[in-house]
Amino acid sequence: MRHAGAGSVPAAYLGPVRTPSFPSPRVFVVLLGMAVSVSLAAQDKQKTKVVLYKDRLNAAFDTVDCVKNVIKLNAFSFFRGEFPVYYERAITHDVSIEIGAGITFRNYISLPWDGDDVDAFSAGTEIKIGPALHAGFRYYFMDDLEPQGGYLHLSFAHLEYIKDIREKNSEGELTDVRNRDQRTYNDLRLLAGYQLLGATSNWLFDFYGGIGLRDRNMQVVTETLNLVDDQWSYKTETIDDVVPALYMGVKVGVGF
Repeated sequence: MRHAGAGSVPAAYLGPVRTPSFPSPRVFVVLLGMAVSVSLAAQDKQKTKVVLYKDRLNAAFDTVDCVKNVIKLNAFSFFRGEFPVYYERAITHDVSIEIGAGITFRNYISLPWDGDDVDAFSAGTEIKIGPALHAGFRYYFMDDLEPQGGYLHLSFAHLEYIKDIREKNSEGELTDVRNRDQRTYNDLRLLAGYQLLGATSNWLFDFYGGIGLRDRNMQVVTETLNLVDDQWSYKTETIDDVVPALYMGVKVGVGF
């Protein structure tokens, strides 16, 4: 058997042994920069999609034949002596304005915390017609070409309730002396609601509720009978303050 000499190379030798090398730190910096760039580009692309979606809605709102105007009546406000007619106009796909005008008359509901009293039906109480004015902005949460869905509504209202109280003599007969009872309210209201437009017609229902502040300027006439001498007395009290108020109701209307 032959033995390899000192100068021979073993058969299992595959070449020189090399130490593993790691990438340069600059490679990691480049890769990190590429990742950040891709992420920012993706975010910009998403934002661009949202902007384009809003733009398409606005463009469709301007061109599509859809409901943009609504005439409404308040189904229950007449119980509080108010008869307004409302007009709502959509100015974008999610913002509208609403104005209202009408009259005030006899009040059937007593809400003492905001100044409402039930008006007497006696001949000594003469109800007068007063003005009722409303104006406000409405924001819809749902992206829709027509004014429907949940919303927030900020509005201002001016109401005047007017009546004359005729004085009575000792026999209880009415005289020609009259005392003016006048209550002026300026309301700032924040309402939340849902407007539902019919699927097969343009009829709609508007359900709402909310809170507000009422600036009251009132001349309140109080009529009192003294049972000792059967004499009627009349007192006028001036009230000028700001109180909280609650609102809720349903409006019924038609869009076009």
